[in-house]
Amino acid sequence: MTNQRGFSLIELAIVLVIVTLLIGGLAVPLSAQIQARRIAETNKTMEEAREAIMGYAMTHSVDHDSDSTTPPRPYLPCPDSDGDGIENRDAASGNCTQDAGWFPWVTLGTAAQDAWGNRLRYASQPELTNSLAGFSNSTTPPPTGWYNVCSSQTCTPVDVAADVPVVLISHGPNGWGARNINSNTLANPTGANEIKNLDADNRYVSRAPAKPDDPSGEFDDLTNWLAFNLIINRVCPAGGCP
Repeated sequence: MTNQRGFSLIELAIVLVIVTLLIGGLAVPLSAQIQARRIAETNKTMEEAREAIMGYAMTHSVDHDSDSTTPPRPYLPCPDSDGDGIENRDAASGNCTQDAGWFPWVTLGTAAQDAWGNRLRYASQPELTNSLAGFSNSTTPPPTGWYNVCSSQTCTPVDVAADVPVVLISHGPNGWGARNINSNTLANPTGANEIKNLDADNRYVSRAPAKPDDPSGEFDDLTNWLAFNLIINRVCPAGGCP
């Protein structure tokens, strides 16, 4: 009669350890692939948001002289200040109710959120958003300047982009400081560079991701912007906005 020998407990334990190691080795690259795909998706969403901003300017303008002898001047959309996706503007003054808020995705007909289910932050300069004045080829930043994009929150020097009138922010994988699709505001960031993207002054940060043990704290925001000369070249070609 032939004896049949099964696996011992030690052998089963060794097999389980090997399987666990193999699964763990596969899980990390898979997680990294998912994160990379979400980042790429969000960057695409932000590019589409940029295009929608310029499309809005191409279809929204105001006559700025009484006899209409010169072409009308375009203006940019206002931020959404209450979370409903619709731009918020004071009709009497033509000004936005605030210069920094959430991207008006309903008004512009774009995606409602980034790949992590959070709204995009949107900041725009009043020299370009006033619906009673519009902007022209000769519009220039005020003495205090427009937005500066830097690689650190100190913004000294301005080393990414200077005097841009439009900035878009995704609060990235951690979502700190973001507003989600349920209209809940998530926990505030602790890193100095992520805090700078929330304080609504004229400085924003665009840099490589940083882990929590970085001297400036964790950073995973995605930052995009529109330069004024790009807006003019697309919206007012051949000097079309005198």
